[in-house]
Amino acid sequence: MSSSTWTPGALSSDARPLAGTCWRLVEAQHRVSTLKLVDSVDEQEMLEELVQTSKPPLPPECRHLHYLLSTPFRYGAVYPTGSRFRRAGLTEGVFYASETPETAVAEVAFYRLLFYAESPGTPWPANAAEYTAFAAAYATERAIDLTSGRYARGRPRWMHLTDYAPCQAFAETARTAGIEVIRYMSVRDPRHGMNLALLACRAFARAKPTRLQTWHIRLSEAGVHAICEAPGFRITYDRRAFAADPRVARLRWNRP
Repeated sequence: MSSSTWTPGALSSDARPLAGTCWRLVEAQHRVSTLKLVDSVDEQEMLEELVQTSKPPLPPECRHLHYLLSTPFRYGAVYPTGSRFRRAGLTEGVFYASETPETAVAEVAFYRLLFYAESPGTPWPANAAEYTAFAAAYATERAIDLTSGRYARGRPRWMHLTDYAPCQAFAETARTAGIEVIRYMSVRDPRHGMNLALLACRAFARAKPTRLQTWHIRLSEAGVHAICEAPGFRITYDRRAFAADPRVARLRWNRP
């Protein structure tokens, strides 16, 4: 598929219904960072509400959502670096998620390793980090699946390891066409599970997360080890798991 066919009209015609559950991981510190400042959970809730009012505003259509769902859509601040479907700068938000928690864990594991690849003098953390995996329900009549039909022929563009420009251009055209969800294959997950890019708050079917899981992720010179508390589940990524990315391939595993 050539770039000349990525017109708003073509994408609008190809839009299809899509619904389900998606997963995203956040550091568990979001639950406890303010707890040490208060004497009760009620006071913590009040403090969290005050903190939210100090952040950049949300679009009106996002204000009914739980903050875990709405945060990526805040505007008024410069997006520091580009991501797969969002350019750097004052650009509209994207809620990135995965169809399974395992794929979401792989995404986090890769980007944690990327941090250390770009910080060769930083030692490995002494302890595992705790993350909350949360599920969100979504439903839309206007989705594009990059893994099917003619869009699948663009796989080299959609799955490039470091060049996001084609995906960013596609997302901008998709927004013009009123597309709310882009489904695509994970570049980072060694099993290439499915990811979702929600471009609009309207795509959420419920205002709050529907399920929660606790994960512990440990990084070391051996790789990444992730453990889910309930249901019990373990994932290990060795040194070779993400080595296809040239940045991680240069990672210095042995650190003081």
